[in-house]
Amino acid sequence: MHRETVETVAFRAGYLALFALMVVPLLVVIATSFSDGARIAFPPENLSVTWYVEFFDSIRWLEAFTSSIVVGVGTAALATLLGVLGAFGQEFDDSSLGSVVAPLVLIPLLIPPVILGITLLMYFNEGGLRGSYASIILAHTLWATPLVYFVMRSVFSRFDWQQLDAAHDLGAGPVQSFVHVVLPNVKHGVFVGALLAFIISLQEFVMALFLSTASTETIPVLAWTELRQAMDPMVSVVSTFLILISLGALALAVLATNLEWVSKQLS
Repeated sequence: MHRETVETVAFRAGYLALFALMVVPLLVVIATSFSDGARIAFPPENLSVTWYVEFFDSIRWLEAFTSSIVVGVGTAALATLLGVLGAFGQEFDDSSLGSVVAPLVLIPLLIPPVILGITLLMYFNEGGLRGSYASIILAHTLWATPLVYFVMRSVFSRFDWQQLDAAHDLGAGPVQSFVHVVLPNVKHGVFVGALLAFIISLQEFVMALFLSTASTETIPVLAWTELRQAMDPMVSVVSTFLILISLGALALAVLATNLEWVSKQLS
């Protein structure tokens, strides 16, 4: 019994240490965003929202923020479509080709983003898409689609496929069966996959650096550009916004997958 107690305490201590290692840097970033100085300093000598006001007065930062949202939403939509259809299609593919799909889906995640960025830059430059939102969305989709795919494979593994057979027996076509039978039962998984794709796009930097221009640069790209010139708290401000958006998206994902538990807590 004593040994179990020691192991439990050691596990909790290690868990808390890991949690602190992840959370403390985020708290430092948020704290430095309220500094009124000209450079990032922790702890800030005086608290102020000066740099937040500066952010909302800056057309360039607001345009970068808008670009990040546009690219994130576009990536989430395209990656979700591809990931859901890919996972759905593989449920009915018993061929040898279907067995190698999963390893192939992982390939974009294993290639260094610098290599992907250079390759896509050359490819999109030839196609006249360099610097467009479409090029960045397609690049981010390479990373986001595998995550959506594996989320949906897990979701589909718990789906009762006899419902789909029953829909076919009643005369429903493939599209009708998917929309009215499958989708309502897996919508929470689709929502979680879309949120993960959005978060991946929101924080991706390397490929966006290669593919964006002044009119399409995202928040991470602009933050990197500004850091090369000055270490002012504006970077902490935009980082705080990205942290809050990511946490909000994760909270929505948790709620989507635990709606029954949430309803019990609120009842």
